[in-house]
This record gives sequence, structure tokens and C-alpha cells, in this order.
Amino acid sequence: MTGISTFRGFAAAAVLLAAAAVSVAGDPVAGVHSGERTDLSGNDRSRVLSVIAPTRDFTKAEPYEAMSGGGATSIAATNADSFSHFSANLTFKEEETFKLGNALFRKLWVSSPSSTQASDGLGPLFNARACQSCHLKDGRGHPPEGARDATSMFLRLARPPADDAERARLAAFEIASLPDPVYGGQLQDLAVPGLAAEGRMAIAYTEESRTLAGGDVVSLRRPAYSVADLAYGDLDPTTTLSPRVTQPMIGLGLIQAIHEADILALADPADTNGDGISGRPGTARDPATGRLALARFGWKAQNVTVRQQSAEAFAGDIGISTPEADRSHGDCTDRQQACLALPVGVQPRLGDTEAPEPVLDLVTFYAENLAVPARRKASFPETLAGKKLFYEAGCAACHTPKFVTRRDAGNRAHAFQLIWPYSDFLLHDMGDGLADGQQVGAASGKEWRTPPLWGIGLTKTVSGHTFFLHDGRARDLTEAILWHGGEAETARDRFAAMEKADRDALVAFLESL
Repeated sequence: MTGISTFRGFAAAAVLLAAAAVSVAGDPVAGVHSGERTDLSGNDRSRVLSVIAPTRDFTKAEPYEAMSGGGATSIAATNADSFSHFSANLTFKEEETFKLGNALFRKLWVSSPSSTQASDGLGPLFNARACQSCHLKDGRGHPPEGARDATSMFLRLARPPADDAERARLAAFEIASLPDPVYGGQLQDLAVPGLAAEGRMAIAYTEESRTLAGGDVVSLRRPAYSVADLAYGDLDPTTTLSPRVTQPMIGLGLIQAIHEADILALADPADTNGDGISGRPGTARDPATGRLALARFGWKAQNVTVRQQSAEAFAGDIGISTPEADRSHGDCTDRQQACLALPVGVQPRLGDTEAPEPVLDLVTFYAENLAVPARRKASFPETLAGKKLFYEAGCAACHTPKFVTRRDAGNRAHAFQLIWPYSDFLLHDMGDGLADGQQVGAASGKEWRTPPLWGIGLTKTVSGHTFFLHDGRARDLTEAILWHGGEAETARDRFAAMEKADRDALVAFLESL
């Protein structure tokens, strides 16, 4: 086993950083995304290429490797609040803005009409009453296990196109997916008083054994999803169910500040280098401009900006309208007339939506500036040994370790930072085992965006569990790796073939992130 192909892939990506243009398939409006870092001078370009080059020295930590979020990294004590600190390089005034956004993120919305006025508009169908309800401690969601509820996990609903008109809308990215005709794009298990909730998610697990090198046996649980207690009739026969747990909120503004060219340079849709990795960029329309752009947020890379991600969550999860997602009845459909007949919470004196511009601005700023915690044990010998194995197994081919953010980022706190997210933010075929059968934006039913790994070792500390992957099926990091298939199958098999001590070292490296 060697890391040669991985190193070659990174070297090629570094060279491509200076490429003139990168074409994105299925982009009928823009046609081409720029592949050139226009924010860098020649001097800067040379420095960036040098800094992001993959390491070949695993005897010591790389310079600034422990500062995962660059100058924005939080060095606060490790505890349950580790994902809830603001970027360390914010100004004093920005700290105030962050705290106001935090208050709105935690705000409990109520059904209309009420005496609160500024908090009216919940639902009428919804999954949570506050952003914080799903993103508890700004961390990772979980399946409803034991006494845990389903607030931080829900079912996305989507169906294939029924005619050429629907196919055309999908191809033009006018919509990311086609909702169920009755239940919309998301199953809502809560409702305001006097209205029936749509139903609830049901999960059944079966256990499957996997024997690793040395004879160790790991049990993987395969979930099967269904819906129960449907209140408005049957789902469309073609509607698919895709479970999603909420993702950690840290580092979103830094991810947004990665230059488009650096992500596109890692894409290899046709696998021209023959390494078995064929990442594709996500594509979506930016609500602010109406133009197609690189999408890098969401499990399926379906959203372009943190603001868009926030607005969609307001509308889909809580039923609150914003300037970028003006849906005051949330996910109610034309076949749910009782829902559409209920009052909404728009207060004309405050704005045209239930969460007007100032509210969305503050929540977006909060989401953009939740700091990435500093690494633990980055220079320890066991961590470095695991890091070497991570590279040799090929994990770094998709979990790209580092980027330098753009000089012209919208917030100075995010500009020209060396960051270590461990993701290429591209879509990859992860095989049949993780497939959900749903096309969302540019993603097929087998494709998922590479999730960043920074902070993954603090999941237990912050969120109180160790459930991983898009549906929380994996009960620890070893199970999460063994569920990898498709383009990640080779890396998975290399992990499974390692001696136990090496597997433990690789997991210890992940736990240091």
C-alpha cells in the first residue's frame, strides 16, 4: 500500500489552481465557472501553492496544523460548548453582532396570531421551534435512539420527474428536487394547535457483520426507513425517503471563503487520472443573483451560501419565511388546504416576511462565525502515525486537508486564512450501501458531498453521542469508514486490511481533528 496516487492527485490539484477555466456540466446559464484565483497576486499564488502542497513528512506536525480555522480558530477549553464560540479574530463590534444572531438562533417561534408579534409564524407544519432545537450546542444531530427524540433528524421527500417539463426544471436548476404532491419536500412531525402533524419517521435496523484483518468482527447496522401515522393520505408511490441528521455548524464562513477555483480544481468527473475518484461540483442557483454557482453546503451540496442554507432551514424546518425563501406557510402543499388557511406571522411594520432582512442577516452572521476548535494532540507520535495511514489509505483523496481562503472574502475574519477542513466539498458516488435514491440538484441518488472532518473528534464531548454519516447509522468512526463504498471502496478496504494497531492509530488521528 502506498500513498503515491493520493500525492499525485494533490499535486495535480495544486497545479490546476492556476488553470484558466473549469467547465461545469449542466450549467446552461453561466456555462463556465472561472478557474482562476483572481484574488491573488503572482507572489501570493506561489505562497499558496507551497502552503497547500501535500505533506510527505509525517514525523512532525505541519506549521499551524493545530489551528484548524486559521486566525479564526477557538482556543477555548474543550467542553460541551466547544462548537459555540465566535471566530477568534472578530472585531468587538462583530462580537456583538454574533451574540445578537445567537439570540435569534435560539429564539422559540410561536404560532399565529399571538401577542408576541415579532415571534409569530411557526409552521403551521414544522420539525422544530428554533434553529437551536435541531443544532443543539451547534453540533451534530442524531437518530431517535432510546430517550432521544427525532428533532435533529428528519426525512427529505423527493420523487422522480413525471414529464419533460419537470425534467427541464431540474436540468435548469430551477428546483433542486421534486416534492411529494401531498407532503412536500420534508416530512413534518409537528404542527400548530388545531392542525394534524403529517406523520412520523420509523426506523428498523438489521445487523451485518464485517471481518477485519486479525479476525476482528465489526457489526454494521443497516437502516430501513418508513413513515407512520400519515394524516393526509398516502405518499406518492414514487416518493423516496432520505434521512438527514443535522451537521455541525462550525467553520461555515471559512468554507464559504474558499475560492471556487480551488474546489473546482479538485473535480475530476471523468476520472481522467484513473485513481477511481471522480468528484463532481455541486451546482445551484444563488437566490441573491438568480445565477448558477458552485454549491458547497448541505449533504447533497445543494446550497450556494450560508445565507441560502439558513433561509431554507427557516422555511423547511420551522415554517418561517425570509426574504430568500418567502414561504410563510412553510412546506404546506396545495393538497393541505387546512394548513394554507391558517394565519401567518408577517408583521407589515417589521417587514414583508416573518423573519425579515435584519433577522436573516444576524442569523447568517452567527452561522458564518462559529469557530472551529483547535486541534488536540496534533504533534503526538500516535496522531502522526495515524495521519500517515490516513494518507496512505487514500482517505485524503476526497478529504482534502487544507486550503487558503480568498483574500477578498466578504468578512476580513475569513480572508487569506490557512484552514484544515479535510473536505474537497465535491459530490462523490458512495455506493449502494449509502444511496438514498434521491436526485438533489447536481447530486444523484448515490452521491454525497464530502463532509468536513474538522471537529469530528469532539462529537461525543459536544453532542453526547458518536453517531455518524448522513443518517447516524454508524455508531463510531470505525463503522463510518466501513460504510464507505463506491469511489471510497478502495480506501475502505485498505483500512479493513490494516492490523488493529494501525486501524486504532488512524481513528486516533480522526479523533484529534
